[in-house]
Amino acid sequence: MLRKIRAVLAAIFFTIITLLFLDFTGTIHAWFGWMAKIQFLPAILALNAGVVIILMILTLMFGRIYCSVICPLGVLQDIVSWINGRRGRKHRMRFSWSPAKSWLRYGVLALFIVAIVAGIGSFAALLEPYSAYGRIVSNLFAPLYQWGNNVLAYIAERVDSYAFYSKDVWLKNIPTCIIAAVTFVIIVVLAWKNGRTWCNTICPVGTVLGWLSRYSLLSVKIDKDKCTSCGLCTRGCKASCIDYKGHAIDYSRCVACMDCIDNCTHGAISYSFRYRRQTPAAATETGGNPGSDTANGRRNFLSATALVATAAAMNAQEKKVDGGLAVIADKEIPERKTAIVPPGAVSLKHFYQHCTACQLCVSVCPNDVLRPSGGLLTLMQPEMSYERGYCRPECTKCSEVCPAGAILPVSAAEKSAIQIGHAVWIRKNCIVITDNVECGNCARHCPTGAIVMVPVRERHRYRHGNMENDGEDRTPALKIPAIDTEKCIGCGACENLCPARPFSAIYVEGHEVHSEI
Repeated sequence: MLRKIRAVLAAIFFTIITLLFLDFTGTIHAWFGWMAKIQFLPAILALNAGVVIILMILTLMFGRIYCSVICPLGVLQDIVSWINGRRGRKHRMRFSWSPAKSWLRYGVLALFIVAIVAGIGSFAALLEPYSAYGRIVSNLFAPLYQWGNNVLAYIAERVDSYAFYSKDVWLKNIPTCIIAAVTFVIIVVLAWKNGRTWCNTICPVGTVLGWLSRYSLLSVKIDKDKCTSCGLCTRGCKASCIDYKGHAIDYSRCVACMDCIDNCTHGAISYSFRYRRQTPAAATETGGNPGSDTANGRRNFLSATALVATAAAMNAQEKKVDGGLAVIADKEIPERKTAIVPPGAVSLKHFYQHCTACQLCVSVCPNDVLRPSGGLLTLMQPEMSYERGYCRPECTKCSEVCPAGAILPVSAAEKSAIQIGHAVWIRKNCIVITDNVECGNCARHCPTGAIVMVPVRERHRYRHGNMENDGEDRTPALKIPAIDTEKCIGCGACENLCPARPFSAIYVEGHEVHSEI
């Protein structure tokens, strides 16, 4: 029963967290966005002390249930291992006891901590399990999901239905996509062959929680008197943490999956209090059957969690778009001296120190403004660019879903006053100058009125006798943009809607520290 409850809860968390990265309407985030915010490292970086304390208490009480229920990468490994085990009992019972590789586990953890302290977010993001899974879904699974959605949108359009709308599918960043694919292959291969190898040798979160779980109140225990040393528990343990010959369990690697309880045919394995008063020789390894109060408490806790996770229904949400504007394609990214990060990020330093590159904000951005960075030190961490859209002042989705505190929550009113950058006009690209035509697109769509059109002052000069005089304006009706950088918030509407190609005649330069206008 414990194994079934754990499997059901894991399936619920895994499905909904996956949908958080697939759903581009934001509907699921409104109900279940908290599932991203209870992930261990994002909660630490967001200084969410309540969540961190609760996760630590759960680990100290029940063991590493975070790894087997809440962590999506851990559940993915269980799914892969389960699929391999479906080929027969031989494959299901393919594991063996192996000593913990403590030098590797704590070495990786040390490097991980150093990377976070030093602000090398791209390295830390490679190892963080929630972020790794987010990149896998965003880069590998989301395009398939969006193509399927577009097929349904095409069919719905033919029957005069607006239940679906099409979504542009595009490659946001090649290096990030390659890293996601390589990570996915490594995870699948390790899980297919050895189960939880990644969790118990590489994952820094697993190492931290594993250290705490060594002192958990409840744990799996082996009864020496009932054990026949058949080895079924060890051969079925995907964490390779059960030494059936010594009747010992490495609790730092046990993920409380409860598989060993089901595999044992002699009732020698139970899940009960570790510190029950007993003989000294058996105090660390063995124990009797769990008391009814303990088992009922466990079931009540897990049942309550399941009810919370499935309490709400999801409704469709329509995407808000402006009409009447032609799509401007084939834009090139300008060379910015300073990267642009979303309102709520406070500064580049704050953003890069807290961002785990999980790609959740990239997935929910309705305007295709956010995409992973290709820079070496900021690899995979999101940045803004305006070739496909601009950051609408009324949209606050990225600040609503960020679980790590890299983008702090802001309201629409607050966002409209946050200056993340300023517009810069490039004279040689402007079609007023190059094509001698009227435009003013940037000024018409500036939400803060930071751009005004002023007359072009192009004068030709001529000589008359010994005097040099100015002639009349050759193009008195044509106007060019003038930018008030004190009013500009850097939303990118001017850059995105500029008709000049391949480079816009106006682009946004980012600010290292955001300010209010």
